Amino acid sequence: MEEGTAVPLFVNTIQDMILKETIYQIVENFLINTNYYLVDVKATPDNRISVEIDAFDGVSLEFCAELNRHIESQFDREVEDFELEVSSAGLTEPFKVVKQYEKNIGNEVETLTKAGKKIAGILTEVRDNEFVLQVEKTEKPEGSKRKVTVTEDLTFAYEDIKNTKYIIRFK
Repeated sequence: MEEGTAVPLFVNTIQDMILKETIYQIVENFLINTNYYLVDVKATPDNRISVEIDAFDGVSLEFCAELNRHIESQFDREVEDFELEVSSAGLTEPFKVVKQYEKNIGNEVETLTKAGKKIAGILTEVRDNEFVLQVEKTEKPEGSKRKVTVTEDLTFAYEDIKNTKYIIRFK
């Protein structure tokens, strides 16, 4: 497709709506040669579009504005009206993609399992289907009078996790 060519963006169902997949493709193509990655795209039936991006070294306001202009340039405002917001992934929001786990290796995170158990620990490893948290717990060794702190590596499959968030600590 030639640069500057408008992308077809309508679906003739009950309401015309900009397709989430179209926005996803536009953003992914724009991010290919950058250090940024796509976290999420939301599109509502009333054409409110929200794009979340992230990067290992942070997201600049200038880059969000540049991406916003690029997305808008792909559509004909004479034909379709929409509201567009491009932002960085929220620091306190749950992780949505594996790259967010990778970005937070070495940081303290809190994981909520689908079974309802909350576990906080240091994110030490990220793999395609699972991640590892190093957690500290106190145990009383057999024959000892005192409890000691031990570290343990716990492995979680993404499919068993409800959410994982970065923990902000003020020291």
